[in-house]
Amino acid sequence: MADAITVLWAVVPPLLLLAYYYRRGGTPLPRLFLFFVVGAMCGFISLNLEWGFEYLANLVTSWHKITRSLTGVALRQLLEVAPIEEGCKFFGVVFTTWYFQRWHHLRPNRSSFLYTIAVALGFTAQENWVYLSHDTASIFDRIIGTPVHALFSAPWGYALALSASSSFQKPYGHIVVLAWLNAVFCHALVNILSSAWRYPAPLGLLSYGFFPFLLWMFWRLEKLFQKAQNNRSINLISGYSLLHRLWQRGLVVFALILGGNAIFGLFLLARMLTPLHPSQLLYPALMWFIIRHSLLNLICGLLAWAIYLYLRNSAQRRYFSG
Repeated sequence: MADAITVLWAVVPPLLLLAYYYRRGGTPLPRLFLFFVVGAMCGFISLNLEWGFEYLANLVTSWHKITRSLTGVALRQLLEVAPIEEGCKFFGVVFTTWYFQRWHHLRPNRSSFLYTIAVALGFTAQENWVYLSHDTASIFDRIIGTPVHALFSAPWGYALALSASSSFQKPYGHIVVLAWLNAVFCHALVNILSSAWRYPAPLGLLSYGFFPFLLWMFWRLEKLFQKAQNNRSINLISGYSLLHRLWQRGLVVFALILGGNAIFGLFLLARMLTPLHPSQLLYPALMWFIIRHSLLNLICGLLAWAIYLYLRNSAQRRYFSG
């Protein structure tokens, strides 16, 4: 029974997110579900490849000792984790898309972006199961992390969508490679930032860039999704002069810092309160602590949202006036 509950917690959140993008994208659900299953299989292949890499690396050098420092963590992410995981997801999307085109005479189209999201979410489901079954992460942590693999893979998913009609030939072939390298770098950077909190300052301060960077990647995913669906995407950096564009970029960075760390603060608060008994939440001192920190983070989040709306409205006025 416990194993079944673990599988449900691992699979249901990614499936709900897949259903959300299915309703927005219009690609047949059975096909998306097949890509979801392929993503889960890619997760198991990736896990074995990483085990093999670590086994070989330990034969050559003291790999486990090297990866204890933050520099070693960065090296491991750039050489092992990010390339293997992004590579497995990439070949999962490419091979399954080729199968449909070859044997089911599916015409190339921009659905490759949705296929990438489906594979990434299947990969997440497998990863959730590994973490939860080995009790190395909480259910709350894994729910928060549900979209991250889709965020990582968005650049090459969009590049594949562009190149679908050209059968991966020029002029899009080099764009696919560059987009995949971008995904590897972002994947590694997110994992590095998420590991930084274990180390003393000033290295530990890098963790405050974790949620702002995730928020930016979510923004990028939504923008690429709109473009892949041939929908109009509003560019928030819409100023005509260099000074105005620099001002808007500064506002974007400020909003990401405010919004990302507001989410980070609420995440830490929820993580701290989860082990407590419900009756303990009624203690006056704890209640005041919860209210104070919740309001502070909500105010920061609302301010970030107000900046976003200001930039969006400015861009819309320029778009329609132009």
